[in-house]
Amino acid sequence: MQVKRIFILALLMLGSTTWRSWTAEEPAKPADKPAADAKAKTEKSDTDEKNVESKHAFSLNSQKLEYTARAGTIFLRDRENKPTAEIFYIAYTKDGVTNLAARPVTFSFNGGPGSSSVWMHLGLLGPRRVKLEDDGSPLPPPYELVDNEFSLLDETDLVFIDPVSTGYSRPVKPDDAKKFHGVEEDIRSVAEFIRLYATRNTRWASPKFIIGESYGTTRAAGLSGELRERHRMNVNGIMLVSTVLNFQTIRFAEGNELPYVLYLPSYAATAWYHKKLAPELQRLPLAEVLAQAETFATADYNSALLQGAALPAAKRQAVVQRFAQLTGLSPNYVERADLRISLSRFAEELLRDEGRVVGRFDSRYKGHVRDRLAQQMEYDPSGEAVFSAFTSTFNHYVRTELKFESDFPYEILNGGVNPWNWGEQNSYLNVADTLADSLTRNPFLKVHVSCGYYDMATPYFASRYTFNHLGVDATLARNVTLDDYTAGHMMYLNLPDLKKQKADLARFIRSAVTK
Repeated sequence: MQVKRIFILALLMLGSTTWRSWTAEEPAKPADKPAADAKAKTEKSDTDEKNVESKHAFSLNSQKLEYTARAGTIFLRDRENKPTAEIFYIAYTKDGVTNLAARPVTFSFNGGPGSSSVWMHLGLLGPRRVKLEDDGSPLPPPYELVDNEFSLLDETDLVFIDPVSTGYSRPVKPDDAKKFHGVEEDIRSVAEFIRLYATRNTRWASPKFIIGESYGTTRAAGLSGELRERHRMNVNGIMLVSTVLNFQTIRFAEGNELPYVLYLPSYAATAWYHKKLAPELQRLPLAEVLAQAETFATADYNSALLQGAALPAAKRQAVVQRFAQLTGLSPNYVERADLRISLSRFAEELLRDEGRVVGRFDSRYKGHVRDRLAQQMEYDPSGEAVFSAFTSTFNHYVRTELKFESDFPYEILNGGVNPWNWGEQNSYLNVADTLADSLTRNPFLKVHVSCGYYDMATPYFASRYTFNHLGVDATLARNVTLDDYTAGHMMYLNLPDLKKQKADLARFIRSAVTK
């Protein structure tokens, strides 16, 4: 696998009643001797995989869809067949399918590193979703799930994977966790899970898809190479939600001017949403504001940063004024920042006069601040708005509806995966080359990219930059589809975007399996 690496900290990233006919846990294998019963009981959690099946149905596209849910674990093993890690997953398969070779299966995960798969599971893809306001705003606790009338289960079976140290997934030996906490280590372990699942469930002949969000897009791109090279498994399509393949595009670091250019259109979108632009810009549709911001960012602003101290004073003042006009910041603040406004500074400064900070995952959100003089954002209000809702509903759902019982904490977001092994230092992780190789060697591979205008963790313009520099043949570039949405990192929390994204992904899957 061809990957460049970076020594940086990661992103955190990423209806009707349910009927249950029956539930059944797979029986444990009997011990060879009765005397071994007690010992077997004490060793069960370390040696046995646990899988619980349940039957459900819900209304999708005005029709009753019956499905089987399986919540369980699969062990990864070393060359001596000793278990090294236990991977927790939840799989949904449509009932009544007689030809699995014609039924797509999609493997899903979120990002982090350190995030479980709960976000797209209970937000976008699965048969149940967290109930929120239509714009994605949170409701007060206690939280609840509703049937997801926009689930992708009508188009594809779904397998949600929690990488090691997330969700209920854990290394067999706690001290071995570091063997899975790294770019390549993580990709190898998730690829091995996919191989095992496809083998055990006879899905090698099925059309196969991968969907990842945030760092999960990094993992997805890497998997396209690992599955192809190590397991000779080509997938039909990869769906990238809030993409980061080249970390140089989002890392604000000394000597790296690229993020300043690529974040500016997202700053403009945020200022427009919060009505901080001058009247002549504020009255324009968002698309026109973004067009102006993109032109300025790639031309005058990019040129100014390139020139540095050689930039003429008059030209510098013109750039300062235009930057301020497009972002809602004061010219004085832009000047004092030497034309370089990091995400954290922008989020804290835009609504400083209101005593508010805007969100990183979704800049439509705003939250109170305690220190009105702070120069860096105190916290992410868009994250705090949904973290508890997803955590609470999942913990209730997995035990009451799916009947999987565990007293381990379900790690929604585990910062304990750090330090993460990014590989060689002093360079930026870039898996775009791996994806480009996969497109080149498997010309049937299709890629879908979902971008949110208000995503300031992985800004949409950075995704544009990455795919404009993919370096593949023009005929292969047509295999990549980019769709934009009017919310943030988890655009599907916004109901209009959820409807659109379901239609976009369903169309993509059908196009990728058409022969």
